Amino acid sequence: MNSRTWPRRRLCAVGLLADGVVFLPFQRAVGNSFLIPDAALKLSLLGPLKLHARFAMKSSSTNIIRVLIADDHPVVREGLSAILRSEKDIKIVAEATDGEEACKLYDRHSPDVVILDLRMPKKDGLQVVTELMSSRRPKPRIIVMTTYETEEDVRRALRAGAKGYLVKGALSEQILETVRKVAEGEASVPPKIASKLTESLGRPELSARELQVLRHVAAGSSNKEIGQKLSITEHTVKAHIKSILAKLNAMGRTEAIAIATKRGLIPGS
Repeated sequence: MNSRTWPRRRLCAVGLLADGVVFLPFQRAVGNSFLIPDAALKLSLLGPLKLHARFAMKSSSTNIIRVLIADDHPVVREGLSAILRSEKDIKIVAEATDGEEACKLYDRHSPDVVILDLRMPKKDGLQVVTELMSSRRPKPRIIVMTTYETEEDVRRALRAGAKGYLVKGALSEQILETVRKVAEGEASVPPKIASKLTESLGRPELSARELQVLRHVAAGSSNKEIGQKLSITEHTVKAHIKSILAKLNAMGRTEAIAIATKRGLIPGS
């Protein structure tokens, strides 16, 4: 290549990744990166490559990921804050202690990512996900974080629109990776949880009425009592229970309750 004197201007390092190209602001070459001083030249050189969806040059301040944390446990909030605040590209803009506050703070701050506890007072995490996804534009990018990892929790959260799912106690590296992926619009679900979801998708779902009947069965109600509580005939209750046993592949009520509890269809005792 002919030698050439570049004009004095800010340079940009271009790092080549397996799935595209990412521009990062640097003053010198770093590792395998190389320096290109000119936006037009960048495009001419990189045109044939598959570019990352967000390769456009931005100042470092616009690349900060703004995060809202919503959890009713102070220890969890403090732990997440400590992990996220240690990163230069992540900023916590607000913390909520319940579901209602989470919605209000989302509207006030418009964060890039919401980390949301699935079980909170006033409005639980699933209600918050459903509300935000149905009425806010652009749609928020939400990570559900919970103590549990039941199939039904995963299914409901992702169906409602959550982009990521984490179990409390996840390693800090996993949390940070998930935040960054979700901020870029990618889905991020740990392999173990993804496996649970895949398994659950192959099973027939219980209807809303069947879930009602199952909860009453778990509470110890007889068919007659269930019928009275739900204003349906005892014959209809029996039909629902038969369907429940078939869908859960259970031999009887006790096994059905155990299976449903394990999957998160009904709360444990």
